[in-house]
Amino acid sequence: MKLFIKYLLILFKSQMQYRTSFLLLTFGQFFIPFSVFAGLYFLFERFGQLKGWDFYEVALCFGIIHMAFAISECLARGFDSFSILIVNGDFDRLLVRPRSTVLQVLGSKFEFTRFGRLLQSSLVLGWAVGNINVDWTVIKIVTLCLMIASGVFVFTGIFMLAAAMCFWTIQGLEIASIFTDGGREMAQYPLNIYQKWVTRFFTFVIPFGCVNYLPLLYILGRAEGSSTLYMLTPIAGLLFIVPCLLVWRFGVRHYRSTGS
Repeated sequence: MKLFIKYLLILFKSQMQYRTSFLLLTFGQFFIPFSVFAGLYFLFERFGQLKGWDFYEVALCFGIIHMAFAISECLARGFDSFSILIVNGDFDRLLVRPRSTVLQVLGSKFEFTRFGRLLQSSLVLGWAVGNINVDWTVIKIVTLCLMIASGVFVFTGIFMLAAAMCFWTIQGLEIASIFTDGGREMAQYPLNIYQKWVTRFFTFVIPFGCVNYLPLLYILGRAEGSSTLYMLTPIAGLLFIVPCLLVWRFGVRHYRSTGS
């Protein structure tokens, strides 16, 4: 962790060398999801509810998934741009260093301008929590925190899988955007508004449903059967990182050096 924090400080200082650019990019990141949220607001202003979900319930979904995405995009950006290390042959240097390649790739790039997106999602989340009709208990607050952490792990795992594909394809595949940007846009709404096969895929294969939909049912008191099971579903999102790490290790073992 000490090394990881050093990576953070070094890259933060380098980005702050151009403070005007940093502030403008951060400002822009604040307003990018704002336009999406405005569309969400006008949708409910016109129709009132969406398949039984009111505005503040969906706003809670929105805030959680966008906050998780902002944190993951900030801290795991090294995996998103990993193809550059492969193309330039810089990954070879990481292999001869006495530290984990996961840690080094994580520390290769941080996008601190995503603080703007994080701030915007935090405001939406706080607004939704303050207005939603929920009797907040310690367990529900812990569940909410687990939902955010689970989302961070899911997005980071997808970035890691996309990076692992670079060991065979050299360049990153844009198909990963379907599950990062597309997953973010889809998971900002409760999953039961979609077709059943979509809900099942994004619950049992890529567990966005365990990040947002299922634990949200527990928080709102809509869980059917054991509420404890719904409360613990974010753990599936945390565990999603395990197979992603295994795929990454498999790719590293089969990596062919540039030979330079």
